[in-house]
Amino acid sequence: MLLRIILREDDIRKVNIENLPENVDEFYLTIKTKLGLEGDFVLQYQDPDFGNDLCNLSCMSELPKEKATLKVCTKVRECYHTDSTLGTASLSSSSLEEGPSGLKTRQLPQPFVISAFSYDVELKLKQGNEAYNRDGTLLDISKNMKSDILDKLAEAMYAYNPYPTREDFDNVAQALVQKHPCLKEPGSDRGWYCWKFSLQFKMANFRQKLRVAGCSEVMINARTSGPHSKKLKRAKKSEVNFLPDFPDGKAQCDLEMERSALVVEMKKRKIDWKQTGKMMTSTFPLRRKEIIEDEPFVGQVKERWPALFTEQQIEAEFARLTSVDLKSSFFSGLDQYLTRFLELYKAKSSIVGLTRLMSCLNDDSSTQTKRTIVLLGLPHFLKEDPSRVFKTIQATDDQATVCKGMKVGVLMVKDGEEDIATAVVLEEEVILPEVKDVPHAIALLMGLLFALNIDYPKELRLLRKTL
Repeated sequence: MLLRIILREDDIRKVNIENLPENVDEFYLTIKTKLGLEGDFVLQYQDPDFGNDLCNLSCMSELPKEKATLKVCTKVRECYHTDSTLGTASLSSSSLEEGPSGLKTRQLPQPFVISAFSYDVELKLKQGNEAYNRDGTLLDISKNMKSDILDKLAEAMYAYNPYPTREDFDNVAQALVQKHPCLKEPGSDRGWYCWKFSLQFKMANFRQKLRVAGCSEVMINARTSGPHSKKLKRAKKSEVNFLPDFPDGKAQCDLEMERSALVVEMKKRKIDWKQTGKMMTSTFPLRRKEIIEDEPFVGQVKERWPALFTEQQIEAEFARLTSVDLKSSFFSGLDQYLTRFLELYKAKSSIVGLTRLMSCLNDDSSTQTKRTIVLLGLPHFLKEDPSRVFKTIQATDDQATVCKGMKVGVLMVKDGEEDIATAVVLEEEVILPEVKDVPHAIALLMGLLFALNIDYPKELRLLRKTL
């Protein structure tokens, strides 16, 4: 079938699919693979019954027989955020608004936007750029001027990520000399290497200032001589709100009262989930403080924060931490390599576990079945012990005995040959007893590892890197 696919007004592609899938999920996966799309999206088609106006595609029979025009519409993700501010003298709240939608994000924008410097610096840069454009003269920068520029850049970068990567420093340094070519370094091919190294030192000094000012997120990573110094863990690259400060006007005792109200709400027969979500958002700084600084066991966290161990709030907490939709990002990433993984599994016929899993596949297998087989096959493919992560048990088995020694994993509960439940295990305890299926269980397990600040078991090092 010949398809005309509209990605954007300036990006319209022609795709030919010989064997059209029978269900919409498979069709979405085919389109995503062929066009290299990421994230969650909706396909709309031109419906001849309504004068070729666009309608959402919900059934393959709705498509015209030979040729069709489709439009890809990216889904808008809901963002979760807290009311907390950094509360330091060095970083104003306005700098946080430079991030997209007023929210911090671990990813610096590409290309990085160089904001205006102080008036006197901007005046000198304007004159310097004019001279460079006229005859290539480079600006003679004073020590104070260079410090002012670096201070402003460090503050702008911190608004996105307190711990920028090497690539982030490269991008910012390049953006600086592209906007102000008079700042290029003499004798350098690209003209920005020294700016990069100076910015790295300035960023470290800037974090030190924030530690002195009382910023929690950088204080937790300070090198101290205390007994717990080696246990402190830096935020993952994708975490936006690793350790936020308490909201303005609220102390720890105020948030503790809200936490107690949350516990009471969760004991009710009819839970007000809307109010629960609001209280979970407002108590987020207290919860992160407990989890990061006290490092409680999962059972203790569940006792104090029962709402956190619901599917809805696991997704919400992941979004609060990363500003990313958990299931959408997990499944889109998995689907991107689904076909390739199945091809690799098929080629490894010598591995008994993979051969057994692949025998469950047929031409009518759904995307969800393929996801399950890929995830269950990963330990076999990586030559790790599958029982450390996945266990199949009977409904009559003692779960406490089965979970013993299982730090993280998924239980598949059967009644005879029939699948009746899927459960998530953390620290030898069933945390989520009833999950839809294995792919959803793994997604929620990843969300819990982030929410509870748990490192993936070292003995599963290869599987950890893959997931």
